[in-house]
Amino acid sequence: MPAPSVAIVGAGAIGLAIGSAFARAGSAILLCGGRTPVESITIVEDGAAQTWSATHVDAPAELGDIDVMVIAVKAYATDAVADWLRAGADAGATILVAQNGVEQVARVAPHIGDAEAIPAIVYLNVERTAPGTATMRRVGEHDIALPAAGSGAALAEILTAGGMRTNAAEDFLEVLWTKMMINCAGNSLTALTRRRAPVLLDPAIADVARQITREVAAVARAEGADVSPEQADAVVAWLQAAAPANNTSSMREDVMAGRPIEHDALTGAVVRVAAKHGVDVPVNTVILALLGALRPEEA
Repeated sequence: MPAPSVAIVGAGAIGLAIGSAFARAGSAILLCGGRTPVESITIVEDGAAQTWSATHVDAPAELGDIDVMVIAVKAYATDAVADWLRAGADAGATILVAQNGVEQVARVAPHIGDAEAIPAIVYLNVERTAPGTATMRRVGEHDIALPAAGSGAALAEILTAGGMRTNAAEDFLEVLWTKMMINCAGNSLTALTRRRAPVLLDPAIADVARQITREVAAVARAEGADVSPEQADAVVAWLQAAAPANNTSSMREDVMAGRPIEHDALTGAVVRVAAKHGVDVPVNTVILALLGALRPEEA
């Protein structure tokens, strides 16, 4: 597949990281909307910066021909970019949904008609430091995962050419729910404590994290995912191993910056799916209530 023309909706940390991979693979990049026009992408990794040119587009009507549209806004902002989604679908683009949770495709479906939507799971730890600029850290074995089905394998090949350690997963459901365990434990507990990843080294916090991930694993199994209780504990061990790097989470950063948080797309989704299957998730239910009571403006 030749390098596609790519529109990025949501030029935050994740949008910039994915855009940089497409740019490195030879794609022309459009950065869509936003309060501040941005005409380049700069990624800082291991202290070295690299920059790629991009074109800023103010309105969906200016989009033109594109092959891929990356949706990298937070889950709760999906409806706010509905006009961009419709324009991307009308242009015949594949919609790559780089959002947290397990409901990515269902979230964009009302806005894209028959266009193909591909969910993406992002493992990178990325912090946006200025408009168009982000610092990127790689954690774990992969940077991004896509389903091998549909256009997922072809997009994975392009992202690999762009320097991403990409997993085109045959069993995407298992990969999706494993990432949910990571997010529901790591994001929630760093947001609630307002501390970075080393908080997970605290024995009491680690015990809560294991309770969270075990419940998520039970919900995943009810959905048909091959996720074991042992994997749930392994997720917490993985988070602890990465903790000394002092990484943060997107949810903690949103709380500290006074922005809304994605608790409904993460823990909220776990509680919803659990109710559908009659699975008891008392710890995640409490975590959801606590996250819902957070007032980011009081950070």
